[in-house]
Amino acid sequence: MTKEIIINASTTQTRVAITEDGNLVDFFVDYPENRRMVGDIYLGKVARVLPGIKAAFIDIGMKHDAFLHFSDIGESTQQLQDMIGDEDSDLDDESDEDDPASGNTITSDSPSAPKREQTREASDQLLKTARPENENPIIHRLKKDQEILVQITKEPVNNKGVRVSSSISLPGRFCVLLPFDGKIGVSKKISDFRERKRLRYMARTILPKNFGLIIRTVARNQTEEALKEDMNNLIKTWEEIQATIKTEQPPALIYQDLNTTSSVIRDLFTPDVSKVFIDSRKVYKQIKTYVQIIHPELADKIELFRSGTSIFDAFKIEEQIKTLMGRKVPLISGGYLIIEHTEAMVVIDVNSGRYAKSKEQELNSLRTDLEASREIARQMRLRDIGGIIVVDFIDLEEEKNRKKVYDELRKEFRKDRAKVSVLPMSDFGLVQITRQRIRQNIMQAMKEVCPYCFGTGLLTKHSHQVYDLEEWLKKFRRNSKEKSIVIRCHPAFAEKLREGKIKTVTKFQFKYLIRIKLEEDPSVPLGQFKAYLKRNNREITEDYK
Repeated sequence: MTKEIIINASTTQTRVAITEDGNLVDFFVDYPENRRMVGDIYLGKVARVLPGIKAAFIDIGMKHDAFLHFSDIGESTQQLQDMIGDEDSDLDDESDEDDPASGNTITSDSPSAPKREQTREASDQLLKTARPENENPIIHRLKKDQEILVQITKEPVNNKGVRVSSSISLPGRFCVLLPFDGKIGVSKKISDFRERKRLRYMARTILPKNFGLIIRTVARNQTEEALKEDMNNLIKTWEEIQATIKTEQPPALIYQDLNTTSSVIRDLFTPDVSKVFIDSRKVYKQIKTYVQIIHPELADKIELFRSGTSIFDAFKIEEQIKTLMGRKVPLISGGYLIIEHTEAMVVIDVNSGRYAKSKEQELNSLRTDLEASREIARQMRLRDIGGIIVVDFIDLEEEKNRKKVYDELRKEFRKDRAKVSVLPMSDFGLVQITRQRIRQNIMQAMKEVCPYCFGTGLLTKHSHQVYDLEEWLKKFRRNSKEKSIVIRCHPAFAEKLREGKIKTVTKFQFKYLIRIKLEEDPSVPLGQFKAYLKRNNREITEDYK
């Protein structure tokens, strides 16, 4: 299998496509006005604590406050609070051990130590009676205006703010650094027991005190020197973050993670990628320099694309993107998928197409469903669809065939980097799926809501719009003595009002004894009109609705 990364950079956006044997399998778009935020670290202030929904809202300087669920409050939050050094925070009273990061050391020789220990014991005893034993005590110490260090885990979707966690992690090429967290983990995708044991032992050997480490999949078969160098770079970044915190006041951006293009190179440019093609000399130099530092043996695979044609046209990606944007996705067998986005979930309908009239209905339905399963997994990765997904497969009579479809879905989703859960097919042929949502899907990132239909895909019929105008004229005639008005509307609606031997607008003038002047205005949305008094050009549309 030939795996390639193709990068198309322009003045307004950068697009990254990942292909396998020429087929598009991953697609990312990086906009200046909609930059990638996952991984960014902010110094914020607690705006509200809502125990009823087990969450707090954190002011990090954005339009909407960040959402911090109690389950995202990590065990290392206390040490992070000590590092901030917030004198008003209840968390300062929790530090009774030497903590190099906080700079506050309390020993048993200190005169205030016994009194503080008694106070803390009484406080902890009171908290134990008020909460379950397994609940994080940090939750009950969050208070309004308290400073807190948080990291974005999910980007904003629609009118929802970002989701954050107080567990800080810094991703590198081969590992993820966890400050104030002693755990060591190895990616589940590294299945070899001996390799997992080797990497775990290596991590324990090189890891400093007060840090944890997660070994990433790309660290498989890497040397201790490569792992240590990556970890030391992350520790240096963490030291810079600590220094920045001391000079900033909340809300403030403390650390900004890599942009989409650089993060794709960091996370997905693995030895199995045969080539990286880039059509911008500037981006080529940036990525080449970056790779020479983190993975020099892969630098020769990066190539500057020199051609008069578009790089996406040359690799036949543009035509695949057009399919990606449509609601209808054709299948090779002749069937097709219909993908619909709703407020609560994404609904996918599988249709058999030309197989519908075949005699071997069960067998052909199974073939279409299996092909659809593979395409659904691909489309969800491509479009970055998250949340709840419900798939309506073609009905299958035999239970073993339903299980085949379920197994095929699970097999395909193993290729997905996001967390995916799949439930078995119901008796109605429905499969429920949840997929981790980290950022806006491709449709939300690349498309805007239509100003005419407001996202419904439906426009008011001209005949009903004529009815609305007449109802407005009735109210106007009853409540106003004005005799002359101007109606501004879209040219298509104006044409409808001028239809007939006797124009509709002329009928309205005789019926309601009003002089009506029609003005065509393409800026007025279809399905709407605006009314003005002719003598002073004052808009009166809303006055008589």
